[in-house]
Amino acid sequence: MSIEHFIEKEVKAIVNETYQVDLEKVETQITRKEFVGDITVVVFPMLKHIKGNPKIIGETIGAKLKEASRFVDGFNVVKGFLNIEISDDYYIDLLKEQISKEDYGIVPINTSNGSIMVEYSSPNTNKPLHLGHIRNILLGYSVSEILKATGNQVHKTQIINDRGIHICKSMLAWQDFGNGETPSETDIKGDKLVGNYYVKFEQVYRKQVKDLIAEGVEEEKAKKEAPYLLNAQEMLRKWESGDPQTVELWQKMNGWVYSGFNDTYERLGVDFDKLYYESNTYLLGKEVIEFGLQKGVFFKKEDRSVWCDLTDEGLDEKLVLRSDGTAVYMTQDIGTAIQRFKDFPDISGMVYTVGNEQDYHFKVLFLILKKLGYSWADNLYHLSYGMVDLPSGKMKSREGTVVDADDLMDEMQRTAKEISEELGKLEGYSEEEKNDLYLTIGLGALKYYILKVDPKKRILFDPKESIDFQGNTGPFIQYTYARIQSILRKTADLEEFDFNSKLELHSKEKELLKILSEFPKILLFAAEQHSPAHVANYVYELVKEFNSFYQNVPILVSEEPHVQQFRVLLSKSVGNVIKTCFRLLGINVPERM
Repeated sequence: MSIEHFIEKEVKAIVNETYQVDLEKVETQITRKEFVGDITVVVFPMLKHIKGNPKIIGETIGAKLKEASRFVDGFNVVKGFLNIEISDDYYIDLLKEQISKEDYGIVPINTSNGSIMVEYSSPNTNKPLHLGHIRNILLGYSVSEILKATGNQVHKTQIINDRGIHICKSMLAWQDFGNGETPSETDIKGDKLVGNYYVKFEQVYRKQVKDLIAEGVEEEKAKKEAPYLLNAQEMLRKWESGDPQTVELWQKMNGWVYSGFNDTYERLGVDFDKLYYESNTYLLGKEVIEFGLQKGVFFKKEDRSVWCDLTDEGLDEKLVLRSDGTAVYMTQDIGTAIQRFKDFPDISGMVYTVGNEQDYHFKVLFLILKKLGYSWADNLYHLSYGMVDLPSGKMKSREGTVVDADDLMDEMQRTAKEISEELGKLEGYSEEEKNDLYLTIGLGALKYYILKVDPKKRILFDPKESIDFQGNTGPFIQYTYARIQSILRKTADLEEFDFNSKLELHSKEKELLKILSEFPKILLFAAEQHSPAHVANYVYELVKEFNSFYQNVPILVSEEPHVQQFRVLLSKSVGNVIKTCFRLLGINVPERM
């Protein structure tokens, strides 16, 4: 257990025995550097339950702590702060606990609490995955792994937006300008080929709007009445009515896109347990809208469009079905949520990983589901995150100015290669090993740079900055892990440390063990906050402390064999936690670098 947990447990027992008070919480903090001690108990909050002088209360608790535990070497009280000195034996026992579990800090899955479904990626089938999707995917995947590591059964899923006007735009442009070309004929990845026609539609549409405005049509009217948009709307109506030719074209082009998506997911190292398609769930959504009309949750306007009045909740009226009977995003999101709880009755919560531009949408969705009478609507959570910008500005799919996910991964791998070759540390590597390492470093840089930032914050992504081998970057942490593996290889024949031997710890060893003891608490907090950033920044602090330890304390050369054995074992424990943290972030670590 962490030092805080150990002290809290001991102090609660002493206070109960001495003052007959059950403390709900004991407030602790790291002892300030100007005072002697490792951990400080703040006495002042106890005065709500215990009458007396805080200094005397602190001294009483401190004396009993020292008497009762072999892990407390001494104490001092400064005003209402009880500073406690933790013995070396405690830290040595802590290492024994850590090294006995390669997955130190990971909690076994408890299915009795139900399961959590995490939705992420959820792309449209009219364009390839881009940098914005990458943040979504990495966040959702990492949160899934963190929730799993804290004892939850997790279902990873996505809803594929495979229907709607945006899909018809790509279909229409390919039909008019594609001349029957396919991914295999052009050697273009399927999702990229379809995305090219989405851009083509936008080019034709904008020209038509411009021409109409030149003829004297008002801009808003021109945007709504441009012939190409009307054609796309007609194609959508045909698709929803089941027109065979339209459905066949839709199936063919979506098939190209799915193949392209799967290649990207595999390279990115993410997966899903269950896929949902809007083309299936929107129908259930339409049924539920009908049910809601009968129950008075929704109402119809004169044009026959269906709405939900949320003005009493401080929101506005929300469209849930168009006047022509076609579905909107809200329709299908209602249907998708209900279908998921039908498919997985054990779900105790659901996390939607979607950008913060949809904050209002999810507030409305959760409220509508509550109005429809679904009790599980209270357990829905929107993992809202900020957008990703580039130094050149905001990305725009319609204009074809997005950073393609595949191209970005290629660039990261190339940059890793250039930097690695400059450093000149790849002697003895085969070409295959080099390429694998470049991909590991490149993707590690990309993933870490994105995940170290609090999800709510916007990111300005700079590929070159992310791949620096110094500072708060993925490659810096990967390099430290590889350094530790090198130490372990060089000391493979060393005898194991005897935990019964007496050892006086160096202050750097203590600091490292303190940080290691924090990992389980950090992991739980990351799960509660749905934020991989806590894990990312924790592992960076751990690595910084290890490098300070490495530079100040001899590991490979030591006067006493048992001291060297201990330091090697401590290094191994650090390596294990680095590997675990990076696994939770979806990042690989290299054995050599």
